[in-house]
Amino acid sequence: MRKTKFRKDRLVPVHTTTQGTVGCYARERDAAFPIPKDQAFFLSSRGNRLSATGLQNGFAAVRKLADFDGGKPLRPHDLRHRFAVTRLSLWHQQRADVQALLPLLATYLGHLSYSDTAYYLTGSAELLAIAAERAFLDGGAA
Repeated sequence: MRKTKFRKDRLVPVHTTTQGTVGCYARERDAAFPIPKDQAFFLSSRGNRLSATGLQNGFAAVRKLADFDGGKPLRPHDLRHRFAVTRLSLWHQQRADVQALLPLLATYLGHLSYSDTAYYLTGSAELLAIAAERAFLDGGAA
């Protein structure tokens, strides 16, 4: 990822199935726009950088296709929250040293400050139950 928020660059691991899908998109994009109007990876149907509205509309279409429209609508940024909480839950389940691993999570999310990462670690019922069970079993050392 290049020139993200605050002009940062970062490496983002991507699942092989996602790599294949993104590669297919890139080939189709390049065939449709051999000389794109913008250097952005994701382009609109006119060959310009995908706008915020274009992203929202595309995400809404995918969300509907995946039948994720029940209850509170899912936003693209919610995926970061879910990733952070899921990762923390898995570390607790694996009985890992969560405190020692938090810098890794912060780096992965592209944060310089742990307070930025803490924003993503909203308590879910699952996470709170795991942390409470671990604290009880460890005699309070979660």
